[in-house]
Amino acid sequence: MRDTVVIFARVPRLGTVKRRLARDVGERAALGFYTGTLTCLLRACAKDRRFRTVLALTPKRATFSPPPGVTRIDQGHGNLGERMHSSFERLKRRRVVLIGCDIPDATTDDIASAFRVLGSADAVFGPSTDGGYWLVGLGPRRPSRPFGAVRWSSPHALTDTLANFRARRIIQLRMLTDVDDASSLPSLNSRMRSTER
Repeated sequence: MRDTVVIFARVPRLGTVKRRLARDVGERAALGFYTGTLTCLLRACAKDRRFRTVLALTPKRATFSPPPGVTRIDQGHGNLGERMHSSFERLKRRRVVLIGCDIPDATTDDIASAFRVLGSADAVFGPSTDGGYWLVGLGPRRPSRPFGAVRWSSPHALTDTLANFRARRIIQLRMLTDVDDASSLPSLNSRMRSTER
């Protein structure tokens, strides 16, 4: 069966996405950042033939059309960990990588690297500078509660999740920045300017 990447996203709507960032830069700027990052990732994944792409959205009935070739599913109910677990449960017998949609530096090559790692590891994580993670990939051999007892939106999210993977082979990818507030933007803006030269 084909490797599958699941892009985890909230439907872009004013006032509902990147709320901490919106407090610093305003709701329209936060929505623009979120929509732009999600659109870039979706388009890149839709073109990549190394894996199949699924978009897991919330809320369920909101209007949003993914690019051709991308399947849309509902995230389900519960906290972040329960919704992530639900996405993995739908694809039990294959390698699955779940990625957040608001990491500007994440690329399809990072996703492909995660699948390569899953050839020899049970799980792969992309750590973020805030103590969480921007990507998680699981092979068929998984803990029964991979995201249980995790303090989400805290500096302990990755450490708490790794505690659920004791006795499993884990590999970590490169560390990236999750843009949650305006303090993350100066480094992002300087990187973008350096790539434009």
